Amino acid sequence: MKAGSRFLNAVSAIALSAGVVSSGAGMAVLASAAVAEAAVIQRIEVRGAQRVGVDAVRSNITIRPGQSFSNVDIDESVKRLYATGFFSDVRISVSGGTLVVNVSENQLVNQVVFNGNRKLKDDKLRGVVQTQPMGPYSESLISADIERIKEAYAGIGRSDVEVTTQVVPVAEGRVNLAFVINEGDRTKINKINFVGNNAYGDGRLSALIQTKRSNMLSFLTRKDVYNEDKLRADEEALRQFYYNHGYADFRVISSDVTLDETGNEYAITITVDEGERYKFGNIAVESTVEGIDGAELERLVETRAGNTYSARDVQKSMEAISQRVSAAGYPFARVVPRGDRNFENNTIGVTYLVDQGERAYVERIEIRGNTRTRDYVIRREFDISEGDAFNQETISRAKRRLEALGYFTSVNISTAPGSASDRVVVVVDVVDQPTGSFSIGAGYSVGGDGFVLEASVEEKNFLGRGQFIRVAVGGGLDDARTYNFSFTEPYFLGYRLAAGFDVFRSETSSNSDYNYEETGATLRVTAPITEELATTVRYTYKELKYTEDGAYGADDTPYTADDNVSAPYMDLIENSPWKQSIVGHSIVYNSLDDRMMAREGIYASFTHEYAGLGGDSEYYKAYAKFRYYHTLSDEFDLIGSLSASAGHVVSTGGDLNVFDQFQIGGKELRGFESSGIGPRLEGDALGGTTYFTASAEANFPLPLFPQDLNIRGTVFADAGTLYGNDVGNSAGVVGTDMSLRASVGAGILWLSPFGPLRFDYAVPVAKEDFDKVQNFRFSMANAF
Repeated sequence: MKAGSRFLNAVSAIALSAGVVSSGAGMAVLASAAVAEAAVIQRIEVRGAQRVGVDAVRSNITIRPGQSFSNVDIDESVKRLYATGFFSDVRISVSGGTLVVNVSENQLVNQVVFNGNRKLKDDKLRGVVQTQPMGPYSESLISADIERIKEAYAGIGRSDVEVTTQVVPVAEGRVNLAFVINEGDRTKINKINFVGNNAYGDGRLSALIQTKRSNMLSFLTRKDVYNEDKLRADEEALRQFYYNHGYADFRVISSDVTLDETGNEYAITITVDEGERYKFGNIAVESTVEGIDGAELERLVETRAGNTYSARDVQKSMEAISQRVSAAGYPFARVVPRGDRNFENNTIGVTYLVDQGERAYVERIEIRGNTRTRDYVIRREFDISEGDAFNQETISRAKRRLEALGYFTSVNISTAPGSASDRVVVVVDVVDQPTGSFSIGAGYSVGGDGFVLEASVEEKNFLGRGQFIRVAVGGGLDDARTYNFSFTEPYFLGYRLAAGFDVFRSETSSNSDYNYEETGATLRVTAPITEELATTVRYTYKELKYTEDGAYGADDTPYTADDNVSAPYMDLIENSPWKQSIVGHSIVYNSLDDRMMAREGIYASFTHEYAGLGGDSEYYKAYAKFRYYHTLSDEFDLIGSLSASAGHVVSTGGDLNVFDQFQIGGKELRGFESSGIGPRLEGDALGGTTYFTASAEANFPLPLFPQDLNIRGTVFADAGTLYGNDVGNSAGVVGTDMSLRASVGAGILWLSPFGPLRFDYAVPVAKEDFDKVQNFRFSMANAF
């Protein structure tokens, strides 16, 4: 029936004492002047509801016998019935005291199947479509499902997918529905061009954005999938990069995307205007809040006159000032930076204004988009909760924390008006990402222990609870074995305390002369001091067992003095097993800008520990390490790093044991084996009481490879020493003096789809004759 004829029929029915409501194709037309004023019916009669049932129809009607109703109630009832999706037509009429509801039922879907899909499995597509088995067959719903399937394929780079349907009747009123999918070829990204960039090359800017050109590994990374939202995020990444490197006037003029339908390839052109580069001018803090002295807050400011302008430093300064003022009892105080731009000498002076902001409270924190991570995991990163004073710097700090977790591909925090003028709703939009990883590490020494391998599985957001779990297993050709299990709860008992434990076991041998087994566990608690500084307290208990290789064979023959085992290790064998009970404390400072590929920042740690609360070890040990990263050239993306480490151990009760002393080698000094340097007796590593190491390294994009592959070259130089011995009789021991070892080398660093993959080849240039060399090492991390 046409809509116009229905309207005429309805108009002609106005003169009748009974009203009729008819609807088709989603349109409801109301009639009856009597009904418009109000009416009362005594009963409801439902016609045509064979499969759905009369009760289901009545439950979706707002009209009840004995109660007055009007056109609004009839209209709402029609809408509700259509909204169920079970009906193709709904008509409501009034006959005397009876409300007559005539419905025409849609067919029911008996089964939904997918044909032709290989890249997206059935389970994935079932979660996309809304048409479900035993649900209504609706043309409009199916059309929307086709678009949803196309969007899902566009998300994996197949924008030219074709989707049709086939309907097969199987019984009266029931059909099977098949979505027939022609997946087509992957839509690739052939070119990403930058226009207007003079300070930084295309390669440097390409490294900043998530959208990548197609390459031979794109089927794993999916980074060559064009997505408009991802391109907007890339534009923001470019802005932040330029703003943090002095280009305060930077802007993205346009991002043009063209599709070559012949080759099914996108070409993306991003046009930018870099503007001039600025340095900081005069810096000051002014306060209008009584009791707050702006001059005293200046020491919290990270921006310094003469330094390159950085929006990040301005933000950190604002947060530091806001936190201090809030702690002083002014929760509503706000910090606003005022810029004074000097175009003649390209400087920007910044004055941080502290004033009493408007009183506003957090009405609620609304979290959206998290399909895996629990709400409370996100909520606990906020230093505010419902009812607290609203503070923008606190919100910015929470955003930075959420991004640092590594649980999300994007984090956006916005605000919306609350139920009153002084109420604010904080809206948190996140997108979950995979947080599991598989890693593998390996090494090989010529003439040494040969090939060794370790594999581990990590999950840093276990079950969406934010918990960290790691399981690792290692082994080598010499029957060495290692086993490790770690668990960390980042918010122990609801406090910002990362509590966890480690359980470990290792089985190794040394030149086939003796076997070594170590089994133990560690309990630890870490507390943050600042955003970049944390402290950890731990307790470790170990049991160490030394046996002569082959000494306890099938015939239980004991070892003899003729066996090729040095005296200290023979003592370890005779008195095995040994026990250690260790209490330790660490302080860690971490300001690295990126965990995978740091370009700026410092990582430093200091640890001291005491052994002697029971067990066979009695010592005090202290050791530290430091690493500094700095971009030597933004234009050429050249990154330099300097590192150093040191340690010393002293006995607190008699001689030290071999296992109490430090053992260093290939990890600290590339070109040497693990435990490859330091004091030795008859070829066995005894360790040392003191060590120092230093290293310098530079890494850079390899010119022969596209930068989208993230393959970088490295050159490095390592130096260090391990000396001193306090295990008793030193007769025959070599390497106790402070003899310097050094090595130089080169390597390849690949930020692969599986994680960082590194190959190093080092040659010792200063060593002792008894040192053990290992020229080649590699390590690898695989994310899934």
